[in-house]
Amino acid sequence: YDALQLAYGEANQKNVTQPLSGHFSNANTTPKQKVVEFRNYPAAKAIGEAIELTEVFSEGDTVHAIGTSKGKGFQGVVTRHKFSGVGQSTHGQNNRLRAPGSVGASAWPSRVFKGVRMAGRMGNEREKTKNLKIVKLLPEKNLILIQGSVPGFKGSFVIIEK
Repeated sequence: YDALQLAYGEANQKNVTQPLSGHFSNANTTPKQKVVEFRNYPAAKAIGEAIELTEVFSEGDTVHAIGTSKGKGFQGVVTRHKFSGVGQSTHGQNNRLRAPGSVGASAWPSRVFKGVRMAGRMGNEREKTKNLKIVKLLPEKNLILIQGSVPGFKGSFVIIEK
């Protein structure tokens, strides 16, 4: 198994678990907020050595952005699955405009099949946006400017991969 572990962001010692604390002490580095592992990383690095931005990326490259999408909370079927609702408000319809309608059969199979689209939590999932273009690199500030939408809320961790 060949993998490279990268850590980012300074963390307080009291906020780090004991196993991770030993992990960081073996690497002779301060505790970090986030640890991510990359398989089959091409460059060989020593333990505790930093990776420069320009070593991996260059302007004009096409990259993928991986992050956790914004959570929308508990949503109904119209918002979550784009159901159209009942469609009319007359002919005996009362407060059923945004309801899912029938979800299962009658006597047989006497249950609702798995995977039926219903109301539930929306968002807060791992998303991957592909083929984004690097517009500019700012190595002195350790920033990458990417054209396109990146999943996640402001201040969230995003993995950029080639």
